[in-house]
Amino acid sequence: MATIGQLAQAARPLRTERNGDRSPASIGFLVALWVALAFAVLTLVVLLVTSFIDALPRLDGALFTNYSSQVSPETAGARAAIIGSFWVIGATAVLAIPLGIAAAIYLEEFANPARWYNRLIEVNLQNLAAVPAIVYGMLTAGLALTIGLRRGVVLAGAIALALLILPVVIITTREALRAVPAEIRQGSLALGATPLQTVWRQTLPSGIPGIATGTILALSRALGEAAPLLLLGGLVFIRYDPDGLFSGFTTMPIQIFNWAGQPQVAFQQVAAAAIIVLLGMLLLMNALAIVIRNRYQRRW
Repeated sequence: MATIGQLAQAARPLRTERNGDRSPASIGFLVALWVALAFAVLTLVVLLVTSFIDALPRLDGALFTNYSSQVSPETAGARAAIIGSFWVIGATAVLAIPLGIAAAIYLEEFANPARWYNRLIEVNLQNLAAVPAIVYGMLTAGLALTIGLRRGVVLAGAIALALLILPVVIITTREALRAVPAEIRQGSLALGATPLQTVWRQTLPSGIPGIATGTILALSRALGEAAPLLLLGGLVFIRYDPDGLFSGFTTMPIQIFNWAGQPQVAFQQVAAAAIIVLLGMLLLMNALAIVIRNRYQRRW
């Protein structure tokens, strides 16, 4: 059996090994990794700098207050897209978070892993997390056709994005619950609490930091998705604010996709400005996840 010292030694990063493999093949592989990493970072920096420079003339208040325009790109704004994004993401959160957390609690705390149907769910959860986003758009389009729901409405978009992030919410919630020490559950049960009371009063509150972090990161992924919404008929040009679940909508990725395809320079500038705004929204959500994790994280 490995000792604690051996386990700690094995957990060290490879770069700390003084007597590691220094064969030409290993060094060549390490150099290739660094070159790939440097290329990816350099490409990202160039894209960000180029987008910011192009966006500078349009980073003003009109971008947030004006509607899109096909005849006057110099004054086009992303108001409808910004409000539409909030509507779709809000509805997505309402649909996906309670269902995902409930499913994770059942699988982690109550399901018998020896049952074949629970093992089947386990395997499919891992696979569903890697399914391309457009597949969820096709699935939602078929569902909307079956139940008579219009495709290009907020609710249809929210269903597609909820299906997209549901496996991620379930997996991250299970990991957060799994991180809670078994002694917490055993102590609660020993004091006479039922399994349901133990989950509701002990396990779930202890796992909230990890659950919140994973959920926010999943929603940030949904915020940047365009493929399923385009398949559902998300509008690329609207001049009104969405006001309900059955209202037509557009979102930031769809609006950027439309503007970026236009040949006029003014459209390219406003598309770059919308990209910077979308990046800012994503960074804010990621920062919120980090704050929640650091603020409420417990050391067991």
